[in-house]
Amino acid sequence: MDFQSGDIHSKNKSDKPFLAIVIPTYNEAANLPHLVERLFSLKIPKTLLIIVDDSSPDGTAETALNLAQNPNYALKIIKREGKMGLGTAYVEGFSLAIRENAEHIIQMDADLSHQPEYIPAFMDKLKNADLVIGSRYVCGGGSYKDWSIARKALSTFGNFCIRITAGLKVKDATSGFKAFHKATLLSLDLSQFKCKGFGFQAEVAYACERKNFTILEYPIIFENRTRGTSKMSLFIIFEAIYRLLLIRFKSRL
Repeated sequence: MDFQSGDIHSKNKSDKPFLAIVIPTYNEAANLPHLVERLFSLKIPKTLLIIVDDSSPDGTAETALNLAQNPNYALKIIKREGKMGLGTAYVEGFSLAIRENAEHIIQMDADLSHQPEYIPAFMDKLKNADLVIGSRYVCGGGSYKDWSIARKALSTFGNFCIRITAGLKVKDATSGFKAFHKATLLSLDLSQFKCKGFGFQAEVAYACERKNFTILEYPIIFENRTRGTSKMSLFIIFEAIYRLLLIRFKSRL
């Protein structure tokens, strides 16, 4: 449900947003003010930020509502009934962005592992692509240098297994930092996406590859979160592999 669905804060409230940024949240109250400040510091005209919160017990939705009172920020908040999954959060956020008639839509994490300063480059690359993916696994990309060996191994293992499972050409199949044209998302039947969790990222890439969309991977450095705890685990990876196997099998049939 819309927790706060009033007018978009802008100099001309009749304007439709040029760019919508969709961010699912769960227990990200500590990170959200820093992220919002950095996003709107980019000064991208007509930017709308859509927060999709799964009833975070730390008050993330309430933090977002307070931020929305700032006339320099354009925010809409969807507060859901409970922890319903990453994939469904993105589908709700994308659907709202499309209803708001955003021309371009970006998805990213709330934990500051995705640096907002990459967004202008994404927008530029989107001129020649249907989908831009922030990639750790192309030349120039990478991960936080102080990650433990175990953390790097988990990330690399998960990405490799999911790529093989889905048969993806995209090198960073698990990236949650993406930029779309509205037309790209409209061509996908969002209601048919099955992965509620981490596998949603690969499912989107898989659907775009099957439609022969132009996909560009832009190198990013994936930063370590400074607040809160990571939600990555082996269970999440194996759940994604299982669901993607089913999706690939059914699509071949």
